[in-house]
Amino acid sequence: MASHYEAGTKNLKNSEVASYDRNYAAHRQGITHEEMVQCYTKWAPEYEKDLGPHYNGPQFATKAISTVFQEKDQRMNVKILDVAAGTGVVGMELADKGFTNIDALEPSHGMLEQAKKKKIYNRLICECIGEKRTDIEDDTYDALVVSGGMGEGHIPCIALREMIRVVKSGGAICIVMREEYLMYVQEYKDKLEQFMAQLEEEGKWKRVARDRVQNYSFNKYGVVFLYRVC
Repeated sequence: MASHYEAGTKNLKNSEVASYDRNYAAHRQGITHEEMVQCYTKWAPEYEKDLGPHYNGPQFATKAISTVFQEKDQRMNVKILDVAAGTGVVGMELADKGFTNIDALEPSHGMLEQAKKKKIYNRLICECIGEKRTDIEDDTYDALVVSGGMGEGHIPCIALREMIRVVKSGGAICIVMREEYLMYVQEYKDKLEQFMAQLEEEGKWKRVARDRVQNYSFNKYGVVFLYRVC
């Protein structure tokens, strides 16, 4: 059986392998959350140059949020939390579509420093999202978006409860991730979608869409989950 790395590099062009390697370093099997954060902090200055040409998650996330808030002249009033905001690429996409009331939550101070330079976020929160309560009040946001925040050592399933807590009733939560992580990342395999369904059964949120998309990252399929908080 091929390793996750071998499976990931299959069909990549030679010119793409170096960038894939740097991305894989932050998603490698067995990486701890602390190691992941350190990896991103070290990678932050070169992150966009390495990943930009191969990563379309921010566009998919922004498209999904735009379907919820279709009135363009009202988008400036939509308060959004960009979770695992990284260097601010998702924020830039959102701002380009008229969403300008955005906060960033990101555990890597190095990535957050890069995001700060873009001057698109109102609040920069250097925290991870997981089981513990973040420094955010209940029902603060109209929408929450995650793109690229799911992976080995990244956001745990239990964090969905915290996401729901900080979003208003009727608000939207969009999670965009690489499809293959649902198949081999142990935190998600046979767990993530089941937990999503459990939360729906509990009346916490309601699924709007689950879309499989092409060329999410390095020509791989992604999944766009879109929910409305109850």
